[in-house]
Amino acid sequence: MDVLKAKYLDLIGKADSESGLEDLRIAALGKKGEISLQMRELGKMSPEERQTAGPALNALKDEINSALVAKKAALGDAALDERLRGEWLDVTLPARGRPLGSIHPISQVTEEVTAIFADMGFSVAEGPQIESDWYNFDALNIPGHHPARAEMDTFYTHRAEGDNRPPHVLRTHTSPVQIRSLEANGAPIRIICPGRVYRADYDQTHTPMFHQVEGLAIDKDISMANLKWCLEEFVKAFFEVDQVDLRFRASHFPFTEPSAEVDIRCSWEGGTLKVGEGDDWLEILGSGMVHPKVLQAAGVDPSVYQGFAFGVGIDRIAMLKYGIPDLRAFFDSDLRWLRHYGFRSLDVPTLHGGLSK
Repeated sequence: MDVLKAKYLDLIGKADSESGLEDLRIAALGKKGEISLQMRELGKMSPEERQTAGPALNALKDEINSALVAKKAALGDAALDERLRGEWLDVTLPARGRPLGSIHPISQVTEEVTAIFADMGFSVAEGPQIESDWYNFDALNIPGHHPARAEMDTFYTHRAEGDNRPPHVLRTHTSPVQIRSLEANGAPIRIICPGRVYRADYDQTHTPMFHQVEGLAIDKDISMANLKWCLEEFVKAFFEVDQVDLRFRASHFPFTEPSAEVDIRCSWEGGTLKVGEGDDWLEILGSGMVHPKVLQAAGVDPSVYQGFAFGVGIDRIAMLKYGIPDLRAFFDSDLRWLRHYGFRSLDVPTLHGGLSK
């Protein structure tokens, strides 16, 4: 046993890998290992011999096991030290420049629109996305039989049986924010109202939730001429062109009178939209002079004040400006799409520095 002890302790001390260490364990303590074979011989010994040899063999087995465990731990420590030396990093070095993520096109375009209208003196107003039926429809002169009030077009919140309170809806436009702002601040006023809106529609150019920005300007001497100038300046700044042609087509909206759809002159050469040139026209927004009943509902005297309002789909103009073919892709949470169409995290739109880079 002294010979076996000296032999294996020496081999274990010289082992330089865990696989070699495992081979030594099998050679000594495996089923056919030298120490295991010695323990099988105990059955052939007399009781007196077993009393002496048994404890000695158990002690040898324990000592070899302890040596194996200690050596394995030492080899692991040595491997870790070697790895740490190879992976050492000087944390005092300057950080490597890397992008901080991408800004979604909707967020970018919202900031672009805000920057343009802020330069014209418009402030930003916000309101709740769950609105009362009154703010969303009645105050905006939308009659009870209007198709927009049907459940197939508008998301109504659930009401318990017997609840006779006026219904609430997911707002179908940001126009309720205009009413709330007029109620709170009165006239004159000049605001834009960006935010999420909801309608029951879903295809390549429509989604149940989308983004809209509406503008409102109320004062004593505002006319359609002011509306035309405002929209022309917006389109030129947003599409970053020097000249645009807008076409106002008579239309009907319950909350404006007169009302007009606005088209922009453009061309589609090679599938690419070019604004301000060509023979085609593209509808981009709706607008008009605020209806007197809307002003009355908001507590403003229509015999003293008048003004204009307009509404633009943020998702739509983002698609037009940046060549995004499908509106549904805005909401797919696809990082590959965002890396392609997204904007640098520090790309803040300004009129003097450029809206997009």
